[in-house]
Amino acid sequence: MASEGEEGAIRHGGDLGEARRLFPQAPEPWIDLSTGINPIPYPWPALEASAFTRLPARADLASLEDAAAQAYGADPAHVVAAPGTQALIDLIPRLRPPGRVAVLGPTYAEHAAAWARAGHAVATVPDLDLAADVVVAVNPNNPDGRVIPARELAAASARLAERGGWLVVDEAFADLEPVESLCGPPPPGCLVLRSFGKTYGLAGLRLGFAVAAEPLIGRLRRGIGPWAVSGPAIAVGRHALTDAAWRREATAARGRDAARLDALLAQAGGRIVGGTCLFRTADFPDSMPDSMPDSASLFAQLGRAGIFVRRFEASPARLRFGLPPDEAAWARLAAALRAVRRH
Repeated sequence: MASEGEEGAIRHGGDLGEARRLFPQAPEPWIDLSTGINPIPYPWPALEASAFTRLPARADLASLEDAAAQAYGADPAHVVAAPGTQALIDLIPRLRPPGRVAVLGPTYAEHAAAWARAGHAVATVPDLDLAADVVVAVNPNNPDGRVIPARELAAASARLAERGGWLVVDEAFADLEPVESLCGPPPPGCLVLRSFGKTYGLAGLRLGFAVAAEPLIGRLRRGIGPWAVSGPAIAVGRHALTDAAWRREATAARGRDAARLDALLAQAGGRIVGGTCLFRTADFPDSMPDSMPDSASLFAQLGRAGIFVRRFEASPARLRFGLPPDEAAWARLAAALRAVRRH
């Protein structure tokens, strides 16, 4: 989840420049736990030089979208690749005239911001608001991991589609979760977003997908234009998306990591409010016993120890923790939490 920062800018996780400004004396290297990106990246294959030196062929892109369709249980004709789901979040609001948009939140702030930039009237709502022209839901949600059953979302999509409305479902964190997807086949008037970089730990590759039926998928494809996805992203994405064994192993391993992180946070006095197997969210309220830190003091003390976590202006008691990447990072986090509790 992103939040509003200075001068209306949206603050995101992963900004180690901010961490160094806030805590200039912190030890290096930093442990960045402020994102929900898989800390164990997919072992990308060696790439042919042609992936960098020539424009991607249409057949290359089609093979990538076929691999995504297989991974997501979709029809290849319903899949379009993009240079990251953020590009799709920015594009989709420009595909229809301004109207009323309900974003189920609090959630990833770029959704509301993108619709507002395109001239829509945007409201953040706690439940599905079918009176709006467009409803946006992140499923599972970031940062609390809330899951809306697929049947409920499909019914909402059908009702919206009856009067020309859309349902946008962001399934960025669905790959490693026991969540029923709307990808196969997507209901009428429904656009589903899937993130590659979070699951495979390759966020810098910039690759994401939209899944929708016609005519929406055709409009998205035309809006993205030719050669939107790079040759290296196509090559790595195609290889990774067809590696079902790696995905199964990652699901089990990150699930164990999430349980381990829950135990550490609970020992530090955190109340786990949810998350996914790529991040955990906990409340550390001001009313904690004297021996336990509140969120502000915990954020600061972890920062001084060179550990950056995610905070939320709209929920001051709440912190989100990504997964440490290795045993050394786990040990540093455990030691820092113990030191905070002693302090």
